[in-house]
Amino acid sequence: MQLFVGLGNPGSKYAKNRHNIGFIVLDEIARDHGFTPWKSQFQGEVASGTLGGEKVLLLKPSTFMNLSGQSVGEAMRFYKMTPEDVTVFHDELDLAPSKVRVKLGGGHAGHNGLRSIHQHIGEHYRRVRLGIGHPGHKDRVAGYVLSDFAKSEAGWLDDVTRGCSDGAKELAAGDSARFLNAVSLRTAPARSSKSAKPAQETKAKPAPETEAKIDTRSAMQKLADKFRSQ
Repeated sequence: MQLFVGLGNPGSKYAKNRHNIGFIVLDEIARDHGFTPWKSQFQGEVASGTLGGEKVLLLKPSTFMNLSGQSVGEAMRFYKMTPEDVTVFHDELDLAPSKVRVKLGGGHAGHNGLRSIHQHIGEHYRRVRLGIGHPGHKDRVAGYVLSDFAKSEAGWLDDVTRGCSDGAKELAAGDSARFLNAVSLRTAPARSSKSAKPAQETKAKPAPETEAKIDTRSAMQKLADKFRSQ
């Protein structure tokens, strides 16, 4: 059994925040793959289902971001999981919007949700880093992540969430490369052959024998030639 965790803050006030992209992705996976309705458990909201034959529990902690580890640790202990069974979907300031990367282990880079999870289960879990971009200065980070996605970002956000759902089975199977490929098919689809410029048509020149000949004779020459032909 695996545990897919989405990070965010509970409540409608935060639902569309950049910090809640982990929740948004898990909602998409639950809808697309026929998971059970969400219910309250493990200090969070959970839904269960299967991805490619692998049983998976989806978890959205209700503890607020900086206490996410409490919820994750409780679910892990209940199902006797190890950190290697856990995948965390979270916002990533160091990646441009629409960029997605998978990482196993490592530091929390100052992310409060990851910091809390580190404290409860250690660092040896898998992360799906969902790029949201950086506001440009560290003093603006808090306001940036706790603000809603702009309307202009709706397109790439939809592509990322759908792409993560498309590749969820591969992720559950441990195939990060195929998962990322599924995401890229949404975020950077191959160009259609229809978009290629058609070859320029060239007008064929008339054959030399069909071209009209220009008569360069003078009027006197034409008259003389006329009498010769009679």
